[in-house]
Amino acid sequence: MAIASCAAAAALAAETNVGNGDASPIYGVTIPQGYRQWQLIAPAQEAEPLNELRAVLGNAVAIKAYADGALPFPDGTVLAKLAWKHVTSPEFEPASVPGAATTVQIMVKDSRKYAATGGWGFGRFVAGKPVDEAQHRTCFACHEARVKGHDYVFTRWAP
Repeated sequence: MAIASCAAAAALAAETNVGNGDASPIYGVTIPQGYRQWQLIAPAQEAEPLNELRAVLGNAVAIKAYADGALPFPDGTVLAKLAWKHVTSPEFEPASVPGAATTVQIMVKDSRKYAATGGWGFGRFVAGKPVDEAQHRTCFACHEARVKGHDYVFTRWAP
C-alpha cells in the first residue's frame, strides 16, 4: 500500500511539475507538461470586460472524478483553464474563434499541501510566466466565496 501511495505521489509531482520551472507564488504550481493533450471538461465564454473564450481540461484523475460525480475531488486532480481573446471568425461572421492567448490557469488538488485553501493550489500564467503574488491571492477568495459547495471548482462537466 505504501509503495502504491509513493508511486501515486511521484506521478502527481511529475505531472504537475511542482517545484520545477516558473512556479506560481504562494502555491508553487507550474504548468503541467502535456496538459494540452488532456480531455476537455467544458468550454466557456466570458463576457466583457474579459471577452474571452475558455476551455477547461482535466488530467485522468479529474476526468474520472467528473464522470463518477465525485465530490470532493480526489487528491491528484489537476484542472487547466486555457483562455483566448474572443474574436469573430473572418470566414463566417456569426462564429467565434480563439484570438490571442490570454492566460493558462491551473488548479492542483493536494489536501495536505494546500489545506489552508480548501485542498487546492492555484497557478495563473501569462505567456508561460506566473502572474504576481497579489493576483494569486485573489484565486482562493473568489472560489471560496462562490463555489465552496462544489469543492471550490466552478467548472461543471459538459454533457
